[in-house]
Amino acid sequence: MIRKIDGRAKSTAWIQNSLNRPSQLEAAAERAAVLSIIKEVREQGDAALLRYTREFDRAELSPEEMPVSEEEIQEAYNKTHPRLLTVLQRAADRIWRFHAKQKQETWLNFEEQDIVLGQKVTPMERVGVYVPGGKAAYPSSVLMNVIPARVAGVEEIIMVSPPGKDGDIHPSILAAAKVAGVSQVYRAGGAQAIAALAYGTQTIPKVDKIVGPGNIYVALAKKEVFGHVDIDMIAGPSEIVVIADQSARPAYVAADLLSQAEHDSMASSILITDSQEIFTEVLQELETQTAKLPLKDTIRSSLRDFGACILADSIEEAIKLSNALAPEHLELAIENPMEQLGKIRHAGAVFLGHYSPEPVGDYMAGPNHVLPTSGTARFFSLLSVEDFVKKTSILFYGREALRQVYRDVADFARMEGLTAHANAMEVRFDKDDEGIST
Repeated sequence: MIRKIDGRAKSTAWIQNSLNRPSQLEAAAERAAVLSIIKEVREQGDAALLRYTREFDRAELSPEEMPVSEEEIQEAYNKTHPRLLTVLQRAADRIWRFHAKQKQETWLNFEEQDIVLGQKVTPMERVGVYVPGGKAAYPSSVLMNVIPARVAGVEEIIMVSPPGKDGDIHPSILAAAKVAGVSQVYRAGGAQAIAALAYGTQTIPKVDKIVGPGNIYVALAKKEVFGHVDIDMIAGPSEIVVIADQSARPAYVAADLLSQAEHDSMASSILITDSQEIFTEVLQELETQTAKLPLKDTIRSSLRDFGACILADSIEEAIKLSNALAPEHLELAIENPMEQLGKIRHAGAVFLGHYSPEPVGDYMAGPNHVLPTSGTARFFSLLSVEDFVKKTSILFYGREALRQVYRDVADFARMEGLTAHANAMEVRFDKDDEGIST
């Protein structure tokens, strides 16, 4: 059911080579299709967008039917069970409180006489949020992508989501859009929706940044439009690494591995343990629990193709391997996990102890669940308020302050062969006049 690897006395590289890790970046055929879709939407606007909506989503829409009205959103909200609305609001409140701590303000420094230096923090004006549709609805994606943008101060948040055959968007997504504070929702999905957000159509406005998860076509489309707009990241299939020692409970560990495997058949669930007993019992629990789950076929495919249970020499070696893998989610199901936290260098999110399962981070804890995947946690960070602002340097020099450095600047410029740069400094002091009053 799942790959079993005895990594004792083996190198980290050897173990890595024994794993199968999926990637969204190696798909030549899909990329060719995406490039064609982007080109047509860029050139034809709504006509191409609606044609692809008809082809891929089986939904027949006119340009006037693409926007979801406030009345439709309110109706979906009203039809959502009160208990679910309470859960959505509780999650939204916790996500808001966590992200509010990330907010940065414009600052100015007056420490040097006649010099003012600083940084201006400005929110983006319009952001696009992609929310998957189709087989499953993910209102959590709405909250996690929209709320940081609102905390940052983004004025307009445009959401796109693929419609069903009847043209409707799942009610829970619309209810979450209302709770989160989305400005406008459009019925559009796939690579064509990403192209519409990136370049604008007659109906959908061009945005400054696109965030949100999607299938391989969405991921590749985001990669292709980067530069015309900003994006959050190229997200791959979901993944988890659980490091467990003798103190772990096999049933908990197996349940957490399965919680990722049910996402899709390309999800990756990996156990690393230094305990033969835990290794054996988790394998048994995986079989027992999978048999009781509705998505058992997806889970078995995921575990068979991309999962692994690895026996390591020690927890130190397990952490070393985890750092090499740089997983999206990392659970430290060990005694005294705080003592090991400082050794973790690469992970999207770290869950400490036996009662911090990954799903609490997906929905309710507050930190963002939009995380780097496929080893990109080595250089990418989770989605945050900072992703929705721009930073601009502020500089002011008075005449006397500039006099102190102008020769240094001129000499530096000439070292680079840029004499006009040097002249821009020297022209202000060549005649040593009084200059222009500041």
